[in-house]
Amino acid sequence: MNERLALSDEILLSVSKPERYIGGEVNSVVKDKDDVKVRFAFCFPDVYEIGMSHIGIQILYGLFNEMEDVWCERVYSPWTDLDLVMREKNIPLFTLESQDPVREFDFLGFTLQYELCYTNILQVLDLSGIPLKASDRTWDDPVVLGGGPCTYNPEPVTDFFDIFYIGEGETQYRNLFDTYIRAREEGVSREEFLKRCAQIPGLYVPSLYEVTYNDDFTIHAVTPVSADVPAVIEKELCTDLSNTYYPTKPVVPFIQVVQDRVVLEIMRGCIRGCRFCQAGQLYRPTRERDPKVLMQQAMELLDSTGHEEISLSSLSSSDYTGLKELVDFLIDECNKRHVNISLPSLRIDAFALDIMSKIQDIKKTSLTFAPEAGSQRMRDVINKGLTEEDILHGATEAFKGGWQKVKLYFMLGLPFETDEDILGIGDIANKIAAAYFEAVPKEERKSGSVDINVSTSFFVPKPFTPFQWAPMDVPEAFAEKAGLCKHGIRSQLNQKRIHYQWHETDQSMLEGVFARGDRRLNAVVLKAYENGCIYDAWSETYRHDIWMKTFEECGIDPTFYTTRVREDDEIFPWDHIDCGVSREFLLREWKNAQRSAVTPNCRERCSACGAGRYSCGCCPTNSNGDGGVCHS
Repeated sequence: MNERLALSDEILLSVSKPERYIGGEVNSVVKDKDDVKVRFAFCFPDVYEIGMSHIGIQILYGLFNEMEDVWCERVYSPWTDLDLVMREKNIPLFTLESQDPVREFDFLGFTLQYELCYTNILQVLDLSGIPLKASDRTWDDPVVLGGGPCTYNPEPVTDFFDIFYIGEGETQYRNLFDTYIRAREEGVSREEFLKRCAQIPGLYVPSLYEVTYNDDFTIHAVTPVSADVPAVIEKELCTDLSNTYYPTKPVVPFIQVVQDRVVLEIMRGCIRGCRFCQAGQLYRPTRERDPKVLMQQAMELLDSTGHEEISLSSLSSSDYTGLKELVDFLIDECNKRHVNISLPSLRIDAFALDIMSKIQDIKKTSLTFAPEAGSQRMRDVINKGLTEEDILHGATEAFKGGWQKVKLYFMLGLPFETDEDILGIGDIANKIAAAYFEAVPKEERKSGSVDINVSTSFFVPKPFTPFQWAPMDVPEAFAEKAGLCKHGIRSQLNQKRIHYQWHETDQSMLEGVFARGDRRLNAVVLKAYENGCIYDAWSETYRHDIWMKTFEECGIDPTFYTTRVREDDEIFPWDHIDCGVSREFLLREWKNAQRSAVTPNCRERCSACGAGRYSCGCCPTNSNGDGGVCHS
């Protein structure tokens, strides 16, 4: 534990979970700050337990600290109780490793995983004593940088950031650090440094772009301020995951966190092409890690952490071609070590019962599947690639294997949805429950019988998906649809076996505003923070009334970003960012959704999405239909 803590014992004992703030965890890195040229404070703008579960920060934390001249430390949003104390006592926000004030660092990097964390970014800046707006900062302040999925449309928070890193972080940070070191040695201005950063692939410096609007507030153009600034910023991508850095000594927290286990990233990307899924587009093409590499990493991770569970991480684990080889190895090794194996992100149509039976040999925990929609027509609209027969067959095989608990995830408010599609959620849940009684003889049924947990979230259109053109429902419509879904479940024969939960409607609306927002929303984020909004992703702290008042004060109608129909040729706020898939492909998929037309997955047939340009993963082996490899 750090001998010099930023908080006194009195303060630590007065707040919940003081372990969040003391540092000194196993595998955390401490260096002599006089021996490094770059100090990087890495922030997940949410509470410690959430941030410590994010594998992206663990990867970059380890990668940066492998560099001799860089020291990366961690900082998280203080929970509301400590937030009040720090303001009252004028205590600056500090990092965990050194307990030094964040304002003393060269960089403050945020990972932007969720739109409802935006006011927490301002909380961190404010508590650190860093000017909230980038235009007010000098060399006395850290360079504020953002990465993560929300940077694919960072426009609602551009006022607060100096730089955005677009894409996967393993490729260009060394270049950025070297550029910073040279700039400081040469004594150039902060503005000159930012211009140099704009020349680094994947770096977006928002102050170097001007946005103009049409009379109806749609985007007219996003234009670089000078000819030497790139008009389009293309994402960075790791083309060879097997030889890309991965941390084998991740930081082990003192307290239980959301992902309290070893995480083994087996692949990136997804072959499936679900039309609502942003991650499935952003991380194309699909790239796998070699099973032999993963086996070695798994053993090193278990040795260095002492965790009692290992989880295989990906967007669709069933599609990892080395799954059986890897799991067979892990079963043998984990049984010797008494370590559990978790295998999330399974597709019910590719359910490997023999593997799952071995993994959950002793304790049959619940299985989680995501049909996403209640009718076949709706599953075709979203390109889920699942039939009712697939779902029921997978569930039946699971029940025969000894499972009794099933979690089902669906979405409400999808484009072209009807009441029949919503009622179909209760129908499919009932059929799954019935499958249990058909598959398992009465004398073999365990106590408690079958348990079906249905959860619905509300559809939020995201940039760089085929549904980026789609209108979003208003909160009142979401509430009505949740009520209809609940009615459909309660009308089923097996209703007592089915339990239903749904997501908050107002928070989904706010997420929708910022997901497709533009720079006019910067004023709203700032004003909402000044009005007391933080931790908007948490139901107990979310203040919808304040947000609605803030939109009104700023003269902005939030429905402009949510319910409005978008024309095919509308310029979007994020069109100057290239995520690797083409707009033409996304529009083609939007038209296919309107026709309920299914697009085959990437291994069945190349759809010329644009990701072939990276010549990695499954792309080079796919044909564009005429015998040639697609690099569209």
